[in-house]
Amino acid sequence: MGADRRRGRNAGVLMVDRRRLALGGIVGPLAFITCWAVGGLLTEGYSPIDDAISRLAAVDADTRWLMSTGFVLFGVGVPLFGLALREVLPGRAWIGAVVTGLATLGVALLPLDVSDTVDALHGVAAGTGYVALAALPLLAVRPLRAAGEHRAATASLVVGLLIAAALLLTPIPAINGLAQRTGLTLGDLWILATARAILTHRLSPSSPEA
Repeated sequence: MGADRRRGRNAGVLMVDRRRLALGGIVGPLAFITCWAVGGLLTEGYSPIDDAISRLAAVDADTRWLMSTGFVLFGVGVPLFGLALREVLPGRAWIGAVVTGLATLGVALLPLDVSDTVDALHGVAAGTGYVALAALPLLAVRPLRAAGEHRAATASLVVGLLIAAALLLTPIPAINGLAQRTGLTLGDLWILATARAILTHRLSPSSPEA
């Protein structure tokens, strides 16, 4: 009887911790989107079509504090979400979440316009985050399909491919900002939907669903 009670309490603690971790997948993406949207509106002459999000956090940008806050909240929240994802979805999708979050912290720590070297390192951090974000839903496809969640698997495949396609277009100056925002927002929406599924128990260790 005592052992059963302890197991019940432990299961309850794990569930609470998982849900707390999953909140990072809500707070991080929402903060990131809000900060670049508000920052763009506050910056005269800034174009969301051809200006990169990182320009809002450049050394001399008036919105540096705001965009850096968005980067940090995403960089902390999404790895926490990744730890929750690890518990409910077999495979390596959680690694994509952790890597994209940590890479985003690197972006915050390496603002543009410090020097050519820092700009290059900034590009490496941003590129790593983009690749990891595209990989995140793609890595979820196989375990979802194995669990019989075919619609969720198909949705994850489509989202991952669209993220990759959008981010491959970011080197084109005329649509750099638009392509970047499209790809990143698709990834953010996938994280938000998956975090919500964890919080509402639709995604659990026994019944994966994204």
